[in-house]
Amino acid sequence: DLTLTGQIITLLLLQIGGLGIISFSIVLFGLMGRGVSFKGREIVQSTFLNTPRRDFFVIMKWVLGLTVLIEGTGTFLLFIRFSSEFSWSSALYRAVYHAVSAFNNCGYSLFSDNLMRYRDDPLINVTIMGLIVLGGIGFIVQYELISRVRGLQKRLSVHTRVVLITTLGLILAGAFLFYVFEIHHMLKGATAKTQMLVSLFQSVTARTCGFNTVDIGQLTNGTILSMIILMFIGASPGSTGGGIKTTSFALLLLLIWTRFKGTEEVNVFNRTIPREVLGKTISIIFASAFSVGLIASVLLFFGGVELPPPASRHLFVEYLFETVSAFGTVGLSMGITAKLNDVQKFAIVLMMFAGRVGPLTLAFAWQRTKRGVTYAEESVMVG
Repeated sequence: DLTLTGQIITLLLLQIGGLGIISFSIVLFGLMGRGVSFKGREIVQSTFLNTPRRDFFVIMKWVLGLTVLIEGTGTFLLFIRFSSEFSWSSALYRAVYHAVSAFNNCGYSLFSDNLMRYRDDPLINVTIMGLIVLGGIGFIVQYELISRVRGLQKRLSVHTRVVLITTLGLILAGAFLFYVFEIHHMLKGATAKTQMLVSLFQSVTARTCGFNTVDIGQLTNGTILSMIILMFIGASPGSTGGGIKTTSFALLLLLIWTRFKGTEEVNVFNRTIPREVLGKTISIIFASAFSVGLIASVLLFFGGVELPPPASRHLFVEYLFETVSAFGTVGLSMGITAKLNDVQKFAIVLMMFAGRVGPLTLAFAWQRTKRGVTYAEESVMVG
């Protein structure tokens, strides 16, 4: 229902938000000849490329160039499909908008039913999924894959391999769970091709983006639970998505497995993960879970206290879904967004903001910590 001006404004905001407001600002300062602080450079370099050793402005030029290349390719593929349905100018505009929205993991659509009308269309589904995945794996992974293909890099880093394996595993697991929970419900009577497309699409989009080819409010409880987990995990570091990140989830699983085996060091691909990284991982996960629980409680307090238990339990699922979707900057909803009051909407906005700028905020917080007094150790019983 937005006007053309409103659509263009949201398109620009999608692009700026995807690349990161802080990073975008630093690029502008660099283009205007202003100085950039060492801390600002190091944070953005660590966010996008997992290492502070590369030249900052070379990194940002490469990031912007790769973004244009990927979004341009997606625009071309979507234009091929839309041109058969709309005039060439309208098709091009819709292609650009959806390509930018998909790569920046936003899920904004110009269609009133999002992408439900195209749930049987392989070209649109595969193109949108490809853009979402590329935007969600992070720029360091994109860079290393291109370097490997061009023969400029002999081996992929542990970070890249963890991201790729975890991303693939989550996509397949999410698609399998969607299929199992919806085969006798949402997917009932659909062709095998449609079942596969819908299952894969909703698995991909649930983690980071927010496009949908089915009515989210009509999904089964099992599917809703699996989508909540996927949204909480989110995308990968240095990407355009939110969540705790795929690497945090993978390191948590590795840490649990290591403790079950009775070993101290967490090893993956013949490398040992530093204890500092593991500590940050646990902090991120628990801080994120606490934030989600707090905001969900706020939604319940201001919107369901007076209701009887059965009705409030139903609201709890919807509020939890809405909160996790906001934290992961996904944008999916069970249809209650328009029914939220002002306080609830403000809480959701805070959750979205925290979910998007969380890694950068934590980076500032960690850099300001000072080493204090070291005390004697004493054990505490757990488990």
